[in-house]
Amino acid sequence: MKKYTYTDKKDTRSGFGAGLLEAGKRNEQVVALCADLIGSLKMQDFIAAFPERFFQTGIAEANMMGMAAGLTIGGKIPFTGTFANFSTGRVYDQIRQSIAYSNKNVKICASHAGLTLGEDGATHQILEDIGLMKMLPGMTVINPCDYNQTKAATIAIAEYEGPVYLRFGRPVVPIFTDPDQKFEIGKAWMVNEGADVSIFATGHLVWEAIQAGEILAEQGIDAEIINIHTIKPLDAEAILASVRKTGCVVTAEEHNRLGGLGDSVAQVLATQLPTPQEYVAVDDSFGESGTPEQLMTKYGLDAAHIVEAAKRAIKRKTKSAVSAL
Repeated sequence: MKKYTYTDKKDTRSGFGAGLLEAGKRNEQVVALCADLIGSLKMQDFIAAFPERFFQTGIAEANMMGMAAGLTIGGKIPFTGTFANFSTGRVYDQIRQSIAYSNKNVKICASHAGLTLGEDGATHQILEDIGLMKMLPGMTVINPCDYNQTKAATIAIAEYEGPVYLRFGRPVVPIFTDPDQKFEIGKAWMVNEGADVSIFATGHLVWEAIQAGEILAEQGIDAEIINIHTIKPLDAEAILASVRKTGCVVTAEEHNRLGGLGDSVAQVLATQLPTPQEYVAVDDSFGESGTPEQLMTKYGLDAAHIVEAAKRAIKRKTKSAVSAL
């Protein structure tokens, strides 16, 4: 198992703030809109550098999406900012009709996603957003794993033509990816090569998968870990290449098991390479108030649960092989 270490922790939303500032420096067409959550979205540095390119919409998220769509007509590249719950569920009609349907070049940037929003509770812990957004034709869906990757993704989507949903979070998490990385939309990142089980993880669950891989290695299990930071378009080639080696799969995500990464991977496998698959995800429920750590453990999204899922997948693979004899 390849060793990953870290010397610092930061929230992925701060990676978005840093990336937005850099994108603004590189392209004067980049503008930002926020629904009264400047501090939470870490937009202060962009506003200080480019005050004339920032629009405070207030608590009017639907109007913000309409404004963003309109700004693209004049050649601007708008980045909208609010919580993931308000970036998707609250404004789904506006995104569908004004942005996705007409393929507007809007970057929908969503913080405080998933259970790790923590104490704010179920009403704000959206676990359905990936499913909502990936169903929209033409919508790119990205869920990076740490500060550096979120910064790189933010810069990359400014250069990409078309609507994008960029998902990130509030808690501080280890920084373990390259600070100078080039983010490739739609290209999975091989974290660790292995032969016994494929673990496809996204967002905050990538670090948990790395920890799980270390535990599995101590038990003689060689896990292949792949960071699926782009859920749409999905890197089906990387998924199939991995599964052809390992013969079984675990998908890990901070999202409802219905409609998320697991479903996307299962669709690829069902149509091209039927394979035993286990899910590490929220099992069709809402969240609740608690610390991020408590919630990740209670809802089965930590390294220990990935380890158990990997063992189940391997057991199913073995049974399938015996049945085939």
